Amino acid sequence: MTTEPTHSGSTASNAAISPEGAVDVVPFRHAVRAWFAISLQTFGGPAGQIAVMQRTLVEERRWIGQQRFNHALSYCMLLPGPEAQQLAIYVGWLLNGTRGGLVAGTLFVLPGVLALLALSAIYVGWGTTTLITGLFAGLAPAVLAIVAQAVIRVGRRSLTHPALIVLAVASFAALAVFAVPFPIVIAAAALAGWLLARARPHIFTLNKGHGSDGGPAPLISDDALHHQPPSWRRALKVLTIGLAAWGIPLAIVAAATGTGSVFTTQGLYFSGAALVTFGGAYAVLAYVAQSAVHTYGWLAPGEMVRGLALAETTPGPLIMVVQFVAFVGAYRDPGDLNPWIAALLGALLTTWVTFVPCFVFIFLGAPSVERLRGNTSISAALTGITAAVVGVIANLALYFAVHTLFRMTDDRDWGPVHLQIPDLSTWRPTALIITLAALIMIFRLQWSVLRTLGACAALGLAATLVW
Repeated sequence: MTTEPTHSGSTASNAAISPEGAVDVVPFRHAVRAWFAISLQTFGGPAGQIAVMQRTLVEERRWIGQQRFNHALSYCMLLPGPEAQQLAIYVGWLLNGTRGGLVAGTLFVLPGVLALLALSAIYVGWGTTTLITGLFAGLAPAVLAIVAQAVIRVGRRSLTHPALIVLAVASFAALAVFAVPFPIVIAAAALAGWLLARARPHIFTLNKGHGSDGGPAPLISDDALHHQPPSWRRALKVLTIGLAAWGIPLAIVAAATGTGSVFTTQGLYFSGAALVTFGGAYAVLAYVAQSAVHTYGWLAPGEMVRGLALAETTPGPLIMVVQFVAFVGAYRDPGDLNPWIAALLGALLTTWVTFVPCFVFIFLGAPSVERLRGNTSISAALTGITAAVVGVIANLALYFAVHTLFRMTDDRDWGPVHLQIPDLSTWRPTALIITLAALIMIFRLQWSVLRTLGACAALGLAATLVW
């Protein structure tokens, strides 16, 4: 294959063979370039990240079909950890096998790791400067427009029947109004999908096909079966390598710095956190903040919010905020090391133990999940989860909007109803103006994500310097 494929005109006859013997759906070098481009646009938390992959992989390049994309996303929503990064690993594996998953998952977080390391160092060394404050003032409103675009695009393609729209709205209400725990929402959505399939099977028949946009069929059709079957031998190999990759660096650090060092404590704590972070970063923030501030004293009260602001305005998963926590905590308790070296070691170790499990979960489960696409009951349950995902993204959009456009919120409880009401007296006029400008850029002018982010960052910096 000599040119980058954008539609199904490319066939298996001109596909490349990877070193592991699997057929590359697209040339590996093209996939690497695509994942690198995606990695530079992964702003806006899971909503914005899913939107970027949806637009690039499903709509523009036509590398994967909508139903296949939704199926993979539904599985990733069931896992602990950042679902958007796991989705990137899954799709990378579909396109180019294991090496494709490794490249996609690594590139997905690499720009964010480097950016947050730099911003954490600036925060520790120089605090909040005018330049950084101005850039953040413009980037956060831009992310709002990106998230709004995600809700519309994912909803338009996933909610193909009124019953699925109802399920999405119910999921949004459960999270935003009644504060139902995320795992319960996902489990209820799966059950609802299964019941709908039994009562109204035609609902799921409408979801078949290559999409309703009239474009060419994708390279990976919704009905094609992945070449790699599940096996106990393969599962044992993945588990062994994954556990070794996860545990050996932590063991080396513990042996070198002591079992009571801040590095070992952080490594063990965030290893455990990686296994319980169901519902994404927002769901685990309270858990991490409580431990980081009150249990271990790594951060002062209020610093968790600043760390989240840094993570929200850099590319990559929002759970990257744990890197900021580790950086600051290790800098302030370096032991015998130079504080800057200690901060770097703590941040990198925490990042490693947080994201390695994502690769293990996907490589371990994806072959089996692929085979489940032919199971009507399982497929229906995952379709229910896909509908709920739209509600989840909408809830994240609401959360982000409230905390971007207002400085303060009030928590109100009325029986089972739990709401965060913005304090209208603390609204941010600059943020609102830049948000409106970003919406015009995205929806009216059809600007790219990177162009919009750059323009809004410039607006935020200019507003900060003037006012």
